Amino acid sequence: MDKKEAREILAEHLGRYRAKTYSDLLPLVEAKQVDAFEVRGPSGTEYQLEFQFFWDSKAGGDIRVVGAIDDGGWRAYCPLSESFILSPS
Repeated sequence: MDKKEAREILAEHLGRYRAKTYSDLLPLVEAKQVDAFEVRGPSGTEYQLEFQFFWDSKAGGDIRVVGAIDDGGWRAYCPLSESFILSPS
């Protein structure tokens, strides 16, 4: 897996969630939603992305969004991941 390409793709897609408001992310946390999909990178490699949304420490508090990416190979067991936390304030 091209780590540079994978990190760029993950950052791009995670940025879409980062641009959302707390109110936008709240239903995703409450539904325990997992967004999973595949994208093709510039190199032609097919990547799987997964995003999870949950309370960081307690319900009604900060929301943590975690994104992971792999290429379906051995990286599926140890995907690259990044996260961010969004406060209600």
